[in-house]
Amino acid sequence: MDILKKYFPRAFKSDELYAFIVSLIVYVLIDVVCGVVIGLLSKLPIIGFIFGLAGSLVGLYAFVGIVLSILVFVKVIK
Repeated sequence: MDILKKYFPRAFKSDELYAFIVSLIVYVLIDVVCGVVIGLLSKLPIIGFIFGLAGSLVGLYAFVGIVLSILVFVKVIK
């Protein structure tokens, strides 16, 4: 659990409603902004594959952060 707290610090602070909403907004903004930037860069011919892979990893990070925020908010995990 300490490893998750290290990589997802915002998710484990969402035990109140305001912090939960802020956490969700932060993870959605990370996903949208990086998705747009990486989506544009993935069209480059030679290094597009690397940016496409990075975009998938950023999307996965945001998804896991949102799920952890929800689980902390409903007190399934601490």
